[in-house]
Amino acid sequence: MARMHNKRKGIASSLIPFKRKSPEWSNKNIQEINSLILKLAKKGLVPSQIGVYLRDCKGLPQVKTITGTKILRILKINGFAPELPEDLFFLIKKSINVRKHLERNKKDNDSKFRLILVESKIHRVIRYYKKKKQISPSWKFESSSGSSIKK
Repeated sequence: MARMHNKRKGIASSLIPFKRKSPEWSNKNIQEINSLILKLAKKGLVPSQIGVYLRDCKGLPQVKTITGTKILRILKINGFAPELPEDLFFLIKKSINVRKHLERNKKDNDSKFRLILVESKIHRVIRYYKKKKQISPSWKFESSSGSSIKK
């Protein structure tokens, strides 16, 4: 499969273990994991950062295999889910950073081109999330200021 804005093909990928049950060596309680996830969400971590923290620092392989639900669903149930989907949020953040860079470096043509690519990804992702009804149909992204508008 080719990359979106590149000529390369790339074969690297990570695989989830085939077994869908909790490993024997994992001795964490479901309530303990849920409280830890909520504590990290209160600190301001997004779901993928919570998963990385649990994997690297606490030794939990997959939250879904142990608890039966994903991190984002646990956050939604308890009212800590982010307003914007995570990938869209970080694309908007990247767009803002590239725009700030272009204000300082007006002749950077490569960054101008990359900004166009990032904003096209943003519009593609917005279209997807509107179709899946994860953001409201009247939600708009203003590319000039990098702000999102809800109506």
